[in-house]
Amino acid sequence: MKTFKKELILKEIPLFVGLSTKELILIKESSSLVEYRKGQVIYKEGTNPSAFYCIVFGRVVISALDFQGKETILEYLHRGKYFGIISLLTGEPHSVSAKAINDCLLLVINKEEFDFLLKKISSLAIDLSRTLSRRLKRKDIHAKKIFESTIISVFSSYPRAGKTIYAANLGFGLKKETHKSVVILDICPKIKTHSMPRRLGMESGYKVFDLSNKAADMNKVKEFIFKDRFDIDIIFFNYRPKDKSYVRMLLGILSSLVNDYHYIVLDLPSYMDDSIFGILNQSDIIHLLTSPDLADLKRTRRLIQKMKNYFFFSPSKIKVIINEYKSGRLSYPEEMKLLGSNIFAVLPRIEYKEPARLFLDKPACEYAKTIRRISRQEGDCMVGLALGIGVAYGFCHIGVLKVIEEEKIPIDVITGSSMGAFVAGLWALGKSSAEILDIARELKAPRWIFGMLDFTFPRLGFIKGNRLYSLIKKYFQEKTFYDLKIPLKIIASDIKMKEPRVLDKGLLADAIMASCSMPGVFKPFRIKEDALYDGGVVHPLPTEPLFEMGVKKIIAVNVTPSRQDILKQYEKIKEMVINSKGADKKQWFNLGEYFKEKFKSNILDIIFSSFEILQSTVAEQEGNLADIVLHPDTSGMHWLELHKAEEFAKRGEEETRRCLDKVWEVINE
Repeated sequence: MKTFKKELILKEIPLFVGLSTKELILIKESSSLVEYRKGQVIYKEGTNPSAFYCIVFGRVVISALDFQGKETILEYLHRGKYFGIISLLTGEPHSVSAKAINDCLLLVINKEEFDFLLKKISSLAIDLSRTLSRRLKRKDIHAKKIFESTIISVFSSYPRAGKTIYAANLGFGLKKETHKSVVILDICPKIKTHSMPRRLGMESGYKVFDLSNKAADMNKVKEFIFKDRFDIDIIFFNYRPKDKSYVRMLLGILSSLVNDYHYIVLDLPSYMDDSIFGILNQSDIIHLLTSPDLADLKRTRRLIQKMKNYFFFSPSKIKVIINEYKSGRLSYPEEMKLLGSNIFAVLPRIEYKEPARLFLDKPACEYAKTIRRISRQEGDCMVGLALGIGVAYGFCHIGVLKVIEEEKIPIDVITGSSMGAFVAGLWALGKSSAEILDIARELKAPRWIFGMLDFTFPRLGFIKGNRLYSLIKKYFQEKTFYDLKIPLKIIASDIKMKEPRVLDKGLLADAIMASCSMPGVFKPFRIKEDALYDGGVVHPLPTEPLFEMGVKKIIAVNVTPSRQDILKQYEKIKEMVINSKGADKKQWFNLGEYFKEKFKSNILDIIFSSFEILQSTVAEQEGNLADIVLHPDTSGMHWLELHKAEEFAKRGEEETRRCLDKVWEVINE
């Protein structure tokens, strides 16, 4: 079985996010890791509750019996998902069954310990109320069809913010990316007209449910469902703003819909009254739209403050989305500072005459791509790619990316350390694998490397790194993380603080240079007040940052040779140094003599080989967090053979094609 840090697992569980260190330690001491084999039943429907379960790795199927006694699959759960919690809270027997699909490792807290934790950590009870609403057991209405429902409200502090177009496309995106059931609720005051029907080309054939009609039967709301031609359900509601009873009617309808739909998207009117805030408070997630215009940003900031201070909304519930249909003069960091909040996503500007179903009709446009990323993130189906360290070995990553491009394997976020950071940065900027290989080909014969080395007095490192930084700047120029096509996390090491640094802001060239600054060889690279070194010191295979982001499907590329291979190579190098006398100094294969000539000892190989031995073990451990680890065969090749980029890329491509079926198995789970 794989080994995991329990504290890392606890940080991944949404229920425990935001707890103090003391509270997390308490949970750590109260929990255990339990293995379940493929096909093993964790608990059966109708049995008494016994524990809280969270999946560390593996998959669990949740099923229930219908009124005829036939088993119905409700959900497939993967890493980070927890279950068994509702029965613990209510004391009722389990309403579903849970079974391991494959070998699983679960974090388990038994009932007594869980009750103890609720008493000791009062904030847990507040967070659990959200889970109760998402996993309601309403078999009195009809048989439960799903395990968990998520309510996403789309809102703005002002009208005409692009809210309705966004809500519709988000619904299409969630449906296509998750393959789960979605319903859109278009809620509009009676004094206004619904714009969604016109935008989606459905001028007739739909009915409107009147929430202010006290004689209306909420149990008949399904008669008002309009089935869009793309298999999205839409329900149109109207109400009288002065009649506050409509909120109770809507919440009653929502309590029924959560039995049938995985995702409920609410397009709410832009009214700043208590009734709307009451609806927002029932949402699991709020997508708050604003433009980059200064006045709109200020209005949105006031709205966020009201949500937090007056209505006590959790900051993690509010996600700000910038819609660039207006122009703005502030930079991205300035926008965040003004809002007092992180920006979840930026919607590119769309032309006036573009079709409303952009996600479906024009999937290649930037707006549709952004919707896709948001849908995959909210749909909990993100795929992360981790590229490890390796100097020349790192060119194997190029071959991996080639297969990813050709097979159209979806990648939502990418991390990289050292050479992995360099390749990941180019790809995230939009460079193809072929273009990255062309860049790699510029690294000519091995002696070219020494033109890049600017030696200095070895107080913090014997190479300044200025020439390497100039090379990195050549390809990344003044590009920032804001210019990326997909999210990127660059890993560096803060030696002074003895901790990893995940870089995702500022200049890309600075972050990559920091990640490539091998300790003892290069001077530390300074970003503001921080002195940073190679990311491989802490994360040679950076899966942990993806795990902490909540990415459920991780593909890792470990190009570091095994410990045994490294030791063999190290012995070969020592032998070459010993036997180097009298050899032809022009022959590249005689690395020992060449380095001996340059440094009087083969210090680079000694340092790098020492790091490799340590990092190979760490990389194997970090691979435990991945669903699949690609490990290209680099035997017979050397870490400094940068001129053999094509051969390294070929090795990476061969390994990826060999494991392609396993990769798709992970993607399609």
